[in-house]
Amino acid sequence: MPVTSPRTKALATLEKIARMDAETAILDQFDADPWRPARLGLEAAGLWLDLSKQSWSREGFEACLALARACDLEGRRAALFAGEAVNGTEGRAVLHPALRAGPGADFHALGEPVSEEVATVRQAIAAYATAVRSGTEAGATGQPFRAIVHIGIGGSDLGPRLLWDAMRPLDPDIDLRFVANIDPRDMAEALTGLDPETTLVVVVSKTFTTQETLANAERARTWLATALPEAGRERHLVGVTAAPDKAAAFGCGHTFGFRDWVGGRYSLWSAVSLSVAVAAGPEVFERLLAGAAEMDAHFLSAPLARNAPVMLGLAQVFNVAGMQRPARTVAPYAHALRRLPAFLQQLEMESNGKGVRRDGSPVDTPTGPVVFGEPGTNGQHAFFQQIHQGPEVVPAEFIIVRHAGDEADDGVGDAPLWSNALAQAQALMLGKSEAVARAELLAAGADTAEADRLAPHKAFPGNRPSTTLVMERLTPEALGALLALYEHKTFVEGVIWDINSFDQWGVELGKVLAQAILKDVKAGKPSAGLDPSTAGLLKRLLG
Repeated sequence: MPVTSPRTKALATLEKIARMDAETAILDQFDADPWRPARLGLEAAGLWLDLSKQSWSREGFEACLALARACDLEGRRAALFAGEAVNGTEGRAVLHPALRAGPGADFHALGEPVSEEVATVRQAIAAYATAVRSGTEAGATGQPFRAIVHIGIGGSDLGPRLLWDAMRPLDPDIDLRFVANIDPRDMAEALTGLDPETTLVVVVSKTFTTQETLANAERARTWLATALPEAGRERHLVGVTAAPDKAAAFGCGHTFGFRDWVGGRYSLWSAVSLSVAVAAGPEVFERLLAGAAEMDAHFLSAPLARNAPVMLGLAQVFNVAGMQRPARTVAPYAHALRRLPAFLQQLEMESNGKGVRRDGSPVDTPTGPVVFGEPGTNGQHAFFQQIHQGPEVVPAEFIIVRHAGDEADDGVGDAPLWSNALAQAQALMLGKSEAVARAELLAAGADTAEADRLAPHKAFPGNRPSTTLVMERLTPEALGALLALYEHKTFVEGVIWDINSFDQWGVELGKVLAQAILKDVKAGKPSAGLDPSTAGLLKRLLG
């Protein structure tokens, strides 16, 4: 008789309880458990997390905790922070927490001490940022830098872009622009209105071989060369890479390094965000790191049942594996966080969009859901119709900044913004029965036939789960804590699904095939053996 592992047993129990919880209204759970808001709400690193509107009963929540323990979540967490090879397919440590640790930290990657190196790079970032902002570090003609063009893709773009959108002043001293797409239009838009004499180009690529990034870097280098003398031109090019020799050969006058134990989608805490540190100021960047470090400390020390990343991750596991809900929407009710859904798409879908377990066997449960979103209230007028009345249940995540901007003169402040978030979460949970909708129509003056006709269209099924995250203000510390929260949440889910959250082999095949197609383009015709569809499209595009 085959032996059933503790994880398999715990997963089966969770799935059984989830089926029962699916038949119970979320609203009724509050009557059954008066302490539910207190049990499923907690504060961590300045963030308030409310999970009381999730679908789980008290028994469902306890089953999630039992599954986490059966998966040795605490042991896997310890291995991550100890710098063990938790990225098993590449044999690498994963140590983004080391990048934001405070003084006296002693992190090791596969036994090699790294904290001293991290501190050195952080000091170099601060020194360079200060020099650029003061004008001490100037361009080839002696003019101070007034603009930065940041060139990267994926994690080398999304993270820094999010940081800048969230933290930029309304009228920044330095104009920071981003280029990721190899469509020439992206670079043209970034360079429009800029003066090469006062523009700094930061090229971010771990290997300094990334096809898209180097193509854009070549365009930027050519643009600089048309207006600048050769002497001193290297001051306008900065490389952020694990291959400094290649960056220097490209013409970069300064290079800043990061190591292979920093994955792209976890790299915003490193020199990858050099552009942001320069444009926003090094002290702002350090505050961001401090907020993330505070969430790291919470993740390491808080008991599982009161641990924000654990609880947030378990809620998603319950929805995906227990309730078979394959999507989740994220709605930040703060314009400054408009890039957060795109950032989370990469963080979560690249990390946990896997079809095999750590040992190479097929997954035994659905894994990472499709993540999408838009800032509220924009999303309310786009896809909220479907999450309220569509046939599929899509869990929602609302992020509220209590003071998103300056207080309004009317004394209401930001209440119109965050009241919408509260109302949407409430509406998802409560719904509206057809009988109530019919009664409302009759009360509004509709006749019986009209009320009968319209009532089904105005009914809402309700019983749709959501999580709400609240912060007082969007400070650098709060932003750092928020992003670290999601990083650790993603790790928790990967442990429970028994997958490697730190590789991304699924993006490699397309890159390889793209190179082969480019060879066909140069040859002027499809190569032998190319599939008929791709060959036909290539012929059409070649003209």
